[in-house]
Amino acid sequence: MKVLVATEKPFAAVAVDGIRKVVEEAGMTLELLEKYTSKQQLLEAVADADALIVRSDKVDTEVFDAARTLKIVVRAGAGYDNVDLAAATAHGVIVENTPGQNSNAVAELVFGMLVMAARNQYDGTSGSELKEKTLGIHAFGQVGRNVARIAKGFGMTVSALDPFCPDEAITAAGVKPVHSVEQLYSENKVVSLHIPATTETRGSVGFDLVSLMPSGGILVNTARKEVIDEPGLIRALEARPDIRYVADVRPDAADEMTERFGKRVFFTPKKMGAQTSEANINAGIAAARQIVAYLREGDTKYQVNK
Repeated sequence: MKVLVATEKPFAAVAVDGIRKVVEEAGMTLELLEKYTSKQQLLEAVADADALIVRSDKVDTEVFDAARTLKIVVRAGAGYDNVDLAAATAHGVIVENTPGQNSNAVAELVFGMLVMAARNQYDGTSGSELKEKTLGIHAFGQVGRNVARIAKGFGMTVSALDPFCPDEAITAAGVKPVHSVEQLYSENKVVSLHIPATTETRGSVGFDLVSLMPSGGILVNTARKEVIDEPGLIRALEARPDIRYVADVRPDAADEMTERFGKRVFFTPKKMGAQTSEANINAGIAAARQIVAYLREGDTKYQVNK
């Protein structure tokens, strides 16, 4: 059986070595398609693949049509909106992600950007400390839990909103559960976004919610740009000169926002939440192990399509 790793942004060499070891020890062959420059290259490579590992690469209907023997796609990371789940299901292909493998890396980036924002991007002026500030976590999954863990080290007061997570689990982590999005934004000086981009969440964070934040509020987005209503956010930043927005997902209106709001906004040049050597290795090897578990034993623990 052939396992294809197709990555425009390649895994680190040590991650590829780990993937190869897992795949070859299972008696399968590994093929690499790294830094490819056209979709046609992907379509040709996937034609006889039994399994596919990707990072942020787009896997759409055209890819599934070309992949005649494909049985499973694993997105090395938590988010999987780059894979067309409906098309996968229609083609009888399992889709999985690797939850938790990148979570600490993303959580650490939250605080890297947050400290920078609180200190006015180190421009020489007086900023503020995080100690005893309130932090609201919007979605309490693996990343959110790591954000809460780190926040305690800063001495922050933490609450979280997640309708899919029982109050008991949130409380057990030393975090206060809240039950409305309005409460989350109105009660917290800092809000950290970790919601996925779904039909319900796209464009859901905009003027109304951001305007609820207390004076000096900071919104941190390491989720997806699609969850932000950009015109609404711009309106909120105009109406509230005390509000700041930092993200590792560059907005469509990034240039306009930087020009108009200066150091009140910050965006990394590309999505960098999982850009650490540790996360890179963990997610890649986890993807390989999940493929072997599925092809050998039918294990679908991490399946995200139906």
